[in-house]
Amino acid sequence: MQSQTKPLLNLSLEELTDLVLKLGEKKFRAEQLYLWLNKGVPFSGMRNLPESFLTRLKAETTEGYAEILNRQVSKDGTTKYLLGFADGVSVEAVLMKQSYGNTLCISTQAGCRMACAFCASGALGLQRNLLAGEILAEVLAAVTDGNTVNNLVLMGMGEPFDNYDNVVKFLKLVNHPKGLNIGMRSISLSTCGLVPGIIAFADEGLPATLAISLHAPNDAIRRQIMPIAKTYTMGEVLDAAKYYFNKTGRRVIIEYVLIDGINASAENAAELAGRLRGFNCHVNLIPYNAVGGDFKAPNKAAVEAFRQTLEKNKVGATVRKTSGDDIDGACGQLRLKHMNSKQGK
Repeated sequence: MQSQTKPLLNLSLEELTDLVLKLGEKKFRAEQLYLWLNKGVPFSGMRNLPESFLTRLKAETTEGYAEILNRQVSKDGTTKYLLGFADGVSVEAVLMKQSYGNTLCISTQAGCRMACAFCASGALGLQRNLLAGEILAEVLAAVTDGNTVNNLVLMGMGEPFDNYDNVVKFLKLVNHPKGLNIGMRSISLSTCGLVPGIIAFADEGLPATLAISLHAPNDAIRRQIMPIAKTYTMGEVLDAAKYYFNKTGRRVIIEYVLIDGINASAENAAELAGRLRGFNCHVNLIPYNAVGGDFKAPNKAAVEAFRQTLEKNKVGATVRKTSGDDIDGACGQLRLKHMNSKQGK
């Protein structure tokens, strides 16, 4: 259950203005409050707001920020956060420092119900959706911890299109010029292939980058590792991705986790190239990050051979640089450890 106190961070500037007017304050107070909220400042630090107004806010609302429960810093500078909300729910966010700026990977749900076989996020199923303001709170937690955030990837815990309305609202909040003002073209969103969500998002007119978690060259393999493949075929997912490209003009990213003995053979590479040839996309190859179980990553030579096969067939591909491999790097690992410790496991 989420807190019954209204979290202000979940409100747009227009919604915040309505609230301020209902509390009997002047309209301009809404923008002052909005600016403070988007700096992660607590009520006690909002210096230009009247004490009487702050007292009413404290009684009827909360800021809506996330608490940093745990912070792991890798030798390469990657920082993994475990963030907690008022109802005890926790999620993960990962800050990656790169030459072109800092990228923050954020979660859209607490847990996930997609149950992909290679992913730790779904190990405990879906706990609940995150509000738009709670997703925003992940970004603010990294910012108030002393970091600049240049790029966002919605590739952490959860399936964004399984929490569609909150995710779209978050994108508008984080993009607001009086808020964090992170450009839409600096935001990437990853889906495991919820076709109606892809089509609806294409029609939103938000020029974010769409990433499709494909992870297989055909439906038979995809169904082995991704339950969603039993609902939407690979052809349907790729058709929706092409619709997104045609509507937005934005090149689509194809994410492909390479798992030895499952989807990483030379034959798999050739088949994938055949499926993607002629589509304006780029393949992001991701060697499997062990989260337990029987899966393992292919060796570096096999990964490079897979990439070269795609390139030879005129399908652009790169191998994702590994970040934070000396900490609980895979999505869901730190949260799973935290939840197990709370349960005495």
